[in-house]
Amino acid sequence: MNHAKRLLLANRAWSQEATARDPGFFERLAQGQQPRVLWIGCSDSRVPAERITNAQPGELFVHRNIANLYTSDDGNTSSVVEYAVHALGVEHIVICGHHHCGGVRAALSAPSDALPAVNRRIAGLRQLAHRHRDTLNAIDDFEARVDRLVELNIVEQVRLLRESPIVLSAPVRPTVHGWVFGLRQGLLTPLTDLDDVPDSMPAAIAAA
Repeated sequence: MNHAKRLLLANRAWSQEATARDPGFFERLAQGQQPRVLWIGCSDSRVPAERITNAQPGELFVHRNIANLYTSDDGNTSSVVEYAVHALGVEHIVICGHHHCGGVRAALSAPSDALPAVNRRIAGLRQLAHRHRDTLNAIDDFEARVDRLVELNIVEQVRLLRESPIVLSAPVRPTVHGWVFGLRQGLLTPLTDLDDVPDSMPAAIAAA
């Protein structure tokens, strides 16, 4: 069985199971959405927002892109933020990155001629790596360097969103959080909510 057909069959099974558990479930979904959280995450297939948070349909308004980036000149991401903040009235925005991120790894490597669109997408991430080059170059292990840039990138995206005119002009200004997902443990760790930062979090991250 090919992967596409398997997905369609799995969808049918899920629909039947959901209806059996709650006959009115899909009727309520059809009436509209009132998510309280906008989730901006990475497109990586290993980090599905609803799965890792055990969220139900309708709980998260989700946007995913390579390396969970927000830039004001990106009409796609900006329109998602605008709709979430001004139309849906979300109370929280979560920027969620993950360790072992391929987009972040690419930003620490030479540009690939085969991926021109990706190169354009992560140009700002390369600039961020350059700004933190002393910190990153002090880390000998490349994968550890990738993970540190993952964390620095999350903090940077939180800063950009908090300073965004879209967020600042919101009728009810949402709280912007920065979280990192650890693939080896399956756990989310806050990086920018200072009262929730673990003692083991690097000081440069905790102070951001």
